Parts: sequence; C-alpha cells; structure tokens
Amino acid sequence: MDELKKSERLGDLYAYYGDLLTKGQQSYFEDYYYNDFSLGEIALNHQVSRQAVYDNLKRSSKILENFESKLHMLQDFNRIETELSQAIEDLDQDQLLLAKDRLEGLLNQLKGE
Repeated sequence: MDELKKSERLGDLYAYYGDLLTKGQQSYFEDYYYNDFSLGEIALNHQVSRQAVYDNLKRSSKILENFESKLHMLQDFNRIETELSQAIEDLDQDQLLLAKDRLEGLLNQLKGE
C-alpha cells in the first residue's frame, strides 16, 4: 500500500476510532497526518525525541487497525455505501426489483438477519 493510500486509510480509521486513543496519541496523530508536521516538529512541540514520536504514531496506527479488525466499522460503511450507490444506479436504469432487493438486503444486514 503506498503512503498516500495508507494515510487516507488511517485518516478514515481515525474518524471512526480516534476518540478511543489517548489525548497524547490524538495530538501526535493529528499533528502528523492532518497538520503535516514533521517528526522533528512534533518532537520539539512535545519535548520528546523523534523516535518517541515515531513509536507513538506506529502504536496509534496499530491500535486503529486493531479496532477496525474487531469492529469493522469502516469496512461496513464502505460496503453499505457501495450497495446504496448500486441501488441508485439500478433505479436510474429503471431496474426497480434489483434496487429493491439491494435495499432489502442492506436493511436485513442492519437488522442482523
């Protein structure tokens, strides 16, 4: 996975699970991924070593990935978004029964059926 896709994925995971990180982890993560600070700048701001920042970011990324592997919120959102887009496409093409089936399938999934 290239760095841009990795950063985008981590940003998406952070949107779902960021509040579950400690305040310090949130601060480092936001400075690095959202504010585009370098490891050195973050280290200077927090009065720690660059290695400490790097380790914290690695640990935070692993925690976010771990939450996703257990809860699947991002995966589920992406799947639902795809199915809804396909249902809209079906409606645009007057394929009402196919759209209805997709929507009923989503509704059943949300109900846990």
